[in-house]
Amino acid sequence: MFFRFFPKTFNFFDLFEKQIGHAVEAAAFFKEVAALGYISEDAISKMVTIEHQGDDVAHTIIDRLNKTFITPFDREDIHALAKEIDDITDMINNIMNRLRVYNITVVDKNLVEFSVVIEQSVRAVARAVGGLRNIKNANAIFEACVEVNRLENVGDAMRDRMLSELFATAHDPLSVIKWKDIYQEAETVLDVCEDVAHVVDSIMVKQA
Repeated sequence: MFFRFFPKTFNFFDLFEKQIGHAVEAAAFFKEVAALGYISEDAISKMVTIEHQGDDVAHTIIDRLNKTFITPFDREDIHALAKEIDDITDMINNIMNRLRVYNITVVDKNLVEFSVVIEQSVRAVARAVGGLRNIKNANAIFEACVEVNRLENVGDAMRDRMLSELFATAHDPLSVIKWKDIYQEAETVLDVCEDVAHVVDSIMVKQA
């Protein structure tokens, strides 16, 4: 019922879908880069552009939130959703920068595996966020959130396995430090995806 009173000029649903679209683009590009094993300046520049585009949408959401009294759901949830989605793109950009700083020039099968799971999780987040436009689609939204939670658990197990292998087989202390940091940051992306799912869950419970 509350959707019919929502001003079309302040359509937060369009903005959230645009914002999560940038996160999906970042995740898909990160998967491509991980498979190449080389971080070019062009790749860094492209990821920075994607990250800035996501920032712009987040700023637009907050700006419009400050200019309207009528919102589709609680104002604090709109703010939290914009922040958490923005964090996804920021974290993926951080990993790219870390790969450049550490001068990673090899294809690491573990990072490739992580990149696949990250893209799957971000796409599941996109399904959940997109579903908010129509709360009658509650089952599909909850299923997407459950998938995000499942993939976060997968990420925890992957990180622990990869770190165990790293500590058992690596002989260069610097290599251990680098990859430990990278794997942990990759898993953090999945944590942030789960944070978005929790916000979506909260919105759905309040609107039930």
